Amino acid sequence: MMQRGPTPGLSSQPLPEMEQLNNTQQPPPQQQQQHRPSSSASSRAHHFHPARPAILELFNLYLGRRSQQKSDESVREPPNKTQKRVTAINRELPPPNEQFLLDFEQIQSQFPDQEQLRAVTESVLISLVIQCCNHAPRAEFLLFALRSLCNIGYINWDAFLPSLLSSVSSAETPVGQGSQAMALVACATSSQSGVPPPSNAIPNNANFQASNPASPLPSIHGIGSPAQSGAEPSTLSPMKSNDVICTGQQSARANISVRENVISSLRQLSCKIILISLESNLMPVTRFDIFNHMLNWLVNWDQRQQGLDEFDSAQFWKPDKALIEWLHDCLDVIWLLVDDNKCRVPFYELIRSGLQFIENIPDDEALFTLILEIHRRRDMMATHMQMLDQHLHCPTFGTPRLLLQATTTGETVTNMRYSPITYPSVLGEPLHGEELAASIQRGSLDWERAMRCLRHAFRNTPSPDWWRRVLLVAPCHRTQAQGPTPGAVFTSEMISEATIDRIVELLKLTNAGKFEWLIVSDVFFFLMKHGCIDFVDFVDKLVCRLQDGDQHILRTNHVTWLLAQIIRVELVMNALNTDSRKVETTRKILSFHKEDRSADPNNPQSILLDFISSCQNLRIWSLNTSTREYLNNEQLQKGKQIDEWWRQVSKGERIMDYMNMDERSIGMFWVVSYTMAQPACETVMHWLTSAGVTEIPGTNLQPNERLMVMQEVSPLPVSLLSGFSINLCLKLAYQMEESLFSGQVVPSIAMVETYVRVLLISPHALFRSLMTLLSPKNQNPLSKPAASLLVFEILNYRLLSLYRYQGKNKGLIHDVTKIIATLKGKRGDHRIFRLAENLCMNLILSMREFFSVKRDGKGPTEFTETINRITITTLAIIIKTHGIAEVEHLLYLQTIQEQILATSQHAWSEKTLRHFPPILREALAGRIDNRGLATQAWQQAETTVLNQCTQLLSSSADPTYVMTYINHSFPQHRQYLCSGAWILMYGHPESINSLHLGHVLKEFSPEEVTANIYTMVDVLLHHFNLELQCGRSLQELMMKACANLAFFIWTHELLPLDILLLALIDRDDDPHALRIVISILDSKELQQRVKLYLMNRGPAEHWLYSGVFKRTELQKALGNHLSWKERYPTFFDDIAARLLPVIPLIIYRFIENDAFDAADRVLHVYASFLHYYPLNFTFVRDILAYFYGHLPSKLIIRILTVLDVKKIPFSEAFPQHINSSNAPPLDYFATLLLGLVNHVIPPLNNNSKNGQVGEASNASVRAPHNKAQATSQGGPSVAPEGQKPFYQLQDPGTYTQLILETAVIEILSLPITASQIVSSLVQIVVHIQPTLVQSSNGLHPTSVGQSSVLPTSPSGGSTDSLGATRTPTAAGLSNSNFVWRSGYTCQQLSCLLIQACGLLLAQLPPEFHIQLYIEAARVIKESWWLSDGKRSVSELESAVCYALLDPTWAAQDNTSTAIGNVVALLHAFFSNLPLEWLEGTHLIIKHLRPVTSIAGLRIAFRIIGPLLPRLANAHTLFNKTLSVLLSVMADVFGRNSQPSAPVEASEIADIIDFLHHIVHYEGQGGPVQASSKPRAEVLALIGRAAESFSPDVQHLMTHLKADVNCSIYAATHPKFVQNAN
Repeated sequence: MMQRGPTPGLSSQPLPEMEQLNNTQQPPPQQQQQHRPSSSASSRAHHFHPARPAILELFNLYLGRRSQQKSDESVREPPNKTQKRVTAINRELPPPNEQFLLDFEQIQSQFPDQEQLRAVTESVLISLVIQCCNHAPRAEFLLFALRSLCNIGYINWDAFLPSLLSSVSSAETPVGQGSQAMALVACATSSQSGVPPPSNAIPNNANFQASNPASPLPSIHGIGSPAQSGAEPSTLSPMKSNDVICTGQQSARANISVRENVISSLRQLSCKIILISLESNLMPVTRFDIFNHMLNWLVNWDQRQQGLDEFDSAQFWKPDKALIEWLHDCLDVIWLLVDDNKCRVPFYELIRSGLQFIENIPDDEALFTLILEIHRRRDMMATHMQMLDQHLHCPTFGTPRLLLQATTTGETVTNMRYSPITYPSVLGEPLHGEELAASIQRGSLDWERAMRCLRHAFRNTPSPDWWRRVLLVAPCHRTQAQGPTPGAVFTSEMISEATIDRIVELLKLTNAGKFEWLIVSDVFFFLMKHGCIDFVDFVDKLVCRLQDGDQHILRTNHVTWLLAQIIRVELVMNALNTDSRKVETTRKILSFHKEDRSADPNNPQSILLDFISSCQNLRIWSLNTSTREYLNNEQLQKGKQIDEWWRQVSKGERIMDYMNMDERSIGMFWVVSYTMAQPACETVMHWLTSAGVTEIPGTNLQPNERLMVMQEVSPLPVSLLSGFSINLCLKLAYQMEESLFSGQVVPSIAMVETYVRVLLISPHALFRSLMTLLSPKNQNPLSKPAASLLVFEILNYRLLSLYRYQGKNKGLIHDVTKIIATLKGKRGDHRIFRLAENLCMNLILSMREFFSVKRDGKGPTEFTETINRITITTLAIIIKTHGIAEVEHLLYLQTIQEQILATSQHAWSEKTLRHFPPILREALAGRIDNRGLATQAWQQAETTVLNQCTQLLSSSADPTYVMTYINHSFPQHRQYLCSGAWILMYGHPESINSLHLGHVLKEFSPEEVTANIYTMVDVLLHHFNLELQCGRSLQELMMKACANLAFFIWTHELLPLDILLLALIDRDDDPHALRIVISILDSKELQQRVKLYLMNRGPAEHWLYSGVFKRTELQKALGNHLSWKERYPTFFDDIAARLLPVIPLIIYRFIENDAFDAADRVLHVYASFLHYYPLNFTFVRDILAYFYGHLPSKLIIRILTVLDVKKIPFSEAFPQHINSSNAPPLDYFATLLLGLVNHVIPPLNNNSKNGQVGEASNASVRAPHNKAQATSQGGPSVAPEGQKPFYQLQDPGTYTQLILETAVIEILSLPITASQIVSSLVQIVVHIQPTLVQSSNGLHPTSVGQSSVLPTSPSGGSTDSLGATRTPTAAGLSNSNFVWRSGYTCQQLSCLLIQACGLLLAQLPPEFHIQLYIEAARVIKESWWLSDGKRSVSELESAVCYALLDPTWAAQDNTSTAIGNVVALLHAFFSNLPLEWLEGTHLIIKHLRPVTSIAGLRIAFRIIGPLLPRLANAHTLFNKTLSVLLSVMADVFGRNSQPSAPVEASEIADIIDFLHHIVHYEGQGGPVQASSKPRAEVLALIGRAAESFSPDVQHLMTHLKADVNCSIYAATHPKFVQNAN
C-alpha cells in the first residue's frame, strides 16, 4: 500500500508540550539490563530521528487529528466559548484500523535501524497516550495499535512501560509545578472540542476480568469520556458581570474538573495498556515498577487540587464514574500482579504497602475486598512474628539485660538496658521508643501493659539507672536541647498514674510498714528531681483519686508526709512559686491532711505523721506570701510545740545522746528534720565528733608533725536515720563528705559508717559517685592520699553492692584502672595500689554482664597481670552461667581477649580450660606456655642473681649495698630477687637478712613486687620438682616450702598474701601448687588472723551494728610491707579482708582439679568468714551453675553454708529434698513456680492479683475477649511479703532477683538429673489447667472444655488430648490450694505458671535446655491428632489452629491444650534467653523431624518463627535458624517427600508471607521500611533450599531467590544489579 499524503493543513510535528515531554521522559530502551538509566542524549536523538515525522503523521491520520494551527486556536479560546460553539467539522474519515499494520510495515521497511525505529515509535505512542487519553475513539485506536504492534513483537514492554508511567507521573504534576500538567489540561480541552462520543461507544476489546478468575472485582467498564460528567456544565458555565467575586474560584474549579477528568482517563488508559502488557513475560523490575505506580495511585486516589481551601474542595469534589472506572482497572492490574498462579509480584508487597490503612477508603466493594484480603493475610502472617502470650512478657527485674551495643566503648553505651517492653506493630514487629510511648492512649491495651510494668517497678525498685533510661522527662520540664531517649517507653502521664496507684495501694494496706513508704518516697524524690513527673498535674490527679470515696483507704497522713519529702526539690518549689496554678495547687496539697490519731501516740512514726501537716504548712508559709491565707492556722500554731521541744532538749548545745533517746524523742527529732534541717544536721555532726580527738602515735611522721583522729562513738542506727527527711539526709551527706575527704582530722569509723548508712537507706535519692569527690575539676585523684585511701576502703568494703545495683561498677572499673595504671610503676606506693587492685578484683568479679576493659576501647589493657587473669575467669563465669546476651558481644569478647592477652603472658591449664565455655576455650587453648622459656631465663640469670642476693641478704651484708642494688640493678635481675632469696634460705630462712629484703621490696614498684611473686612461684615449683627427682621426700619438701613461705608472709610480712595465693592457684597444672595453697589456708597463722578480723569487725551486716567500732592498728591490719611509710590509719582494710575475693577463686580452682575434699575443708573453715564477702550469694549461685553436673552432693551442701540460710527464702521442703536421692514430688516444683508467680512475675492488676489474665497480643488479629473479672476482696488488704530496703538485699540487689536466684540455687542443688527436673516442670505445664480447675471448684477435669466450638480440637481438659495412658491431672501434683495461695483465678494462674516456668528454665545452664527441647518434642509428637493417621486434613487444620492459640485465650473456657501450653512455655523460655543460648533451639526441630503434615509444619514455624526477629542482627544464627525451618518445609513439600496426606502449596500462604517478611526484617535489621531489602546471602540461601521443594512451593518463593530474571528483590538489589552489569 502506498503511503498516504498528509491531509492539507495537518502538521506532522508533535505538540510543543509533547516535545518537552519526550525530551524529559523517554529513556533509551534497555532490553538486556534490569535497570534503566535515563539519557537525555538518547531522547533528543529519538526526537530528531527522520522516521519520527512519518510515524507521527501515520498515527495522526488514523486518529483523525486536525491541523496544529486550528487546534491551537481552539485552545486559545476561552473554555466557555468553546463549549457553546457548535461547528460542523468537514474532514476526511480515518482509514480502517485493519490497514494500520500494513502502513506501519511500509514505514518500517524504509529505515534499516529497527531498534531506533522501535524506540521512536514508543516515544510517539507515549506522547499520544498523554494527548488522547480523554478522547474515547482515539484511546481505543491506541490500544488497538499497541496490541497489534505487540503481536508482531514490536513493543519492548520493559522499556515502554516504565517510560509511560514516568510520563504519566510527570503529566499529573499539579498545575504550576510543571509544563506537562499545563499540556495535559490543554490536550484535554482540545480533545473535548473535537469528537465527543459517549464513553460506552468503545467496546471492551479484551475481557481482562475473565483472564483473572481470582479477582473479586466485577467486570470492568469501558474507557469513559469524563467530559460528559454532570459536574462539568456548572463548572464551565459562562461568566457574568455580577459574579466577579466568584470568578477566581469558578475558574479554578473549572481547571480542577478538567484536570481530574483527564487524570482519570489517563490512568484508565494506562491500566488498559498494562493489562495488555501482562499477557507478555515482563522483567521483574518492570513488574515491580508497575506495582508501585498502581499502589501510589490507589493510596492517593482522593488527592485534592492544591491551592483551594479544604471546605471548598470538599464541597466541590466527589467521586465520579470515571474515577471508579480507573480504580477498578487499577485493582485488576494489582490482582493480576499478585496472582499466585503467575506470582509476578509477591502478595507480601501488598501486606507491607500500607494500602489497607489509607485514611479515606472510597465506598467501593472491589477495593474493600482487596483491603479485606490484605488484612486477612497480614493477620495470619503477624502471628508467626509474635510469641504465644507475648502480652504477658514483662520485665521481672530478676535478671539484667543489655541493649544492642553500637559500640563497645564507654560507660554510657555498655550500661544501656533493653527497652523494658515492646509493642507489636501491625506486621507483628516489636516496636519501642519515645515516639511510640507518646502515642499510646490512656486506657488502651498497650497503656495497661505499660502500667503493669511500672507498678511492678514500684514494688521491686529497680536501679535508678533503669528509671533514667526508660522514662521520658515531663513536657513541662523538657528543654529543646534535650534529644530523644532511645530506650524510653514510659511517659510522664504513665509514671504519674503508676505513682498514684502505688500510693493508693499502700493506703489500703493495714500492715504497710515504714519500709514500703520509705522506698516509695526514695523513688518519688528521684522521679520528681529528674523531672519525670509534672508536679501540678500529679497533685490534681492524686486529689481526684483520693476523693473517689473509697472506704478502704486508711486515714493517715502518709500522703502529706510523702509530699513533705519532695517539697524542697527545685522543680516543686518552682511550681509552688511561679506556676499560674500555685494557689490552687497549694490548697490541694493542704487538703491531704488527716486528723486521725494513732493508737500509740508515743510511736515515733505516729508522732511524725501527727506533726507532718504542721511541717508542711510551715514550709509553704516560708515559700510564698500569696498562699499564706490558705494555710491552716492551727497547724501553724502546732509548729510552736516543735520549737519548744527543740529548745528544751538542745539547751543551746545541740548535742544529743542518740543511743539513749526514747521513742517520743526520736519521733520529735524526725519532725525537726522537716522544719529545721540545718540545726538537726549540726546536732548529728556534733554527736559524731562529741568524743573529741586524739593523737595517733606513728613511726612515719615528721618530727614536728601530728596526726589527729576523731575518737569513736556509736554510729547513728539505721532505725533512726530512716526517719530523717531526705532533705536532712542530703545535708548530712554533704557535711560528712566535707569532713571525711577534706577535713584536717582523720574521721572516726562511726562517721564513715553513718555516711555509708545514709547512702544505703535512700539509694535513689542520695547516690553520688565518690570518685568525683576525689577529683573535682579534673584534679589528680591521688593528690589527696588520705581521701583516696578512705574512698577505696568505702567502695571495697561497704558500697560495692550499691555500685553494682546502680549500674556504676563498669565506670568505676575504668576509674580505678586509671589509678592503678598510674601507681603500678611508682616506687613505694604499695598500700593504695594493693587496695585499688583488690577493689578492681571485686568489681570485676561482681560483673554479670559484658564490660569494656578500657574506656576508649582501644589498645591493650592497663590492668595488672593479676587483674588480667581474673578478668578471663570472670568472662568464663559470665558466659557459662549467663550466656552471651547479644551478637555484638561476640565481637566484643574477641576485643577483650585481644586487649588482655596483649599484656598477659599466662597460659591456663588444661584442667581449667575444660570447664571454660567453648568459645573462650578455643581462643585460649592455643596459647603457648612460656614457663619453659621462663625457666631457661632463670637458669641463665641464676648465678648473677644469687651473687647479688648473697651480697644483699647475707647476715653480714653492707647496708649501703641496699641503695646500690635498688638504683643500679637491672630490671631483668630485680624480678628474681625473691626467687634468689628462696634458694638462699631454703631450709634455713633465719639465715636471710630480712631487713634488707624487706627494705628493697618496699622500695620496688608494685609491678616489680608482683613480677617477683609470679617468678618466685615458678622457681619454687621448678626447684620442688628437681628436689623430688633427686629422691627427696614430698613431706620434707612441703615442710621446707611452707617454712620459707611463712618467712615471707607471716614472720616478716614481706609479700601480699592475696597475690601469692592467686599466683599459686594459677599454676594448678603443677600438682604441688595446690598442696602449698592448702597448707597456707590450713596454717594457724592465717586462721588466727581471720578469727581476729571477725572479732574486731562486728557482724557481716555492718548496718545493724550499734556498738563502737574498734580501729585496728595500721601495722597489725596491713603488715610490714603495706604499712611501710604509711601514716593514715585504716578503717575497714585488713590483710584478711583482702582474701575475700580470693577464697572463692581458690574454691573454683580446687573443683577444676577435682580436689573436692580440699574445697570442702576450706569452705568448712572459712564459711563464717565468707559471710563478709559482699558477693557471697552470687558466688553460690554461679559456682553451682558453672560446675553443674560435676559437684558431689556433699560439696553442694557445704557450698550452701556460705549463705546465711536463715535469711534466704528457701522453700520449706528444700532441706528435705537436698538430702534425699529421690525425685521431689510435683508439689515441690509447683510451689517453686508459685513463689515466682507471687513475687517475680509482674502482677496482672493494681491492688492484688485479682485482675485480668491479660489482653490479646494483637488487637488487630482477634477481637478483645471478655474475661471473667474476679471480684476484689472487700476491706483493706494485707501487704504482700517482699518489699525490703536495698541494704537488706545488697546481693543480689532486688527482691525479685533474690526469689528467682534462690529458686535457681534450689534446682541446681537437687541430687537428681536435669532430665528429671525438666520432665517434672513440663508435666506441670502440660496438666496445670485441669489440675487447678479441679482444685478450685472440685469439678472433674474431664468435663472441662466440652463447650468448645471445635469438637475435634484437643482440649486440655479431655482425656484424649493427654493420651490414652496418661491421666487428666498431673500425677504427684496434689489439689493443694494453689489458687487460693496466689490470689488469681485458676485460668489466670495456669497462664502465669507457664511464664514462671519459662523464666526459671532460662536461668538454668544449657544442660537443662537440651532436656527441655527433648521433652517438649516428645509431648508434641505424642499428641493424638499428630500421631493418628486416620484424621482428616480439615480436622488436623482445625486442631492445630486451636491448639496454637494463646493460653490466656484458651483458658477462658478452660480448654487449654498440651501443645499450646508447651509452645507458650518455650516462648516464655526464649524471651528470657541470651542470644548465645538460642543456638540450641534447633534441637527441638531435630527431635520433631521428620514432619509429615502441614499441622506439624505449622507447629515448627509457630515455635521457631518468633525467634527470627530477635536474630535480625545475628546473621549467622539467623541463617542457621532459617535453614532449619526450610528443611522442615522440605519434609512436607520436598520433591521426594511423602506427606501423610495430600498437600497443596496454597495451604501455607501465610508461611510464605512470613518468609518474605522476615527476610526483609533481617535485611533492615529492624522493623521493615519501604526501602528494606533482603540480604543477598539470605536470598542465595533460600534459593539453594528451594531447589529441593516441589514446583508449586518453588513457584510461590520465586522472588526469594538470587535470580535477577525472576525475583523482583534480586532484580532491584544493588549487589545483583552490579554483578549483572
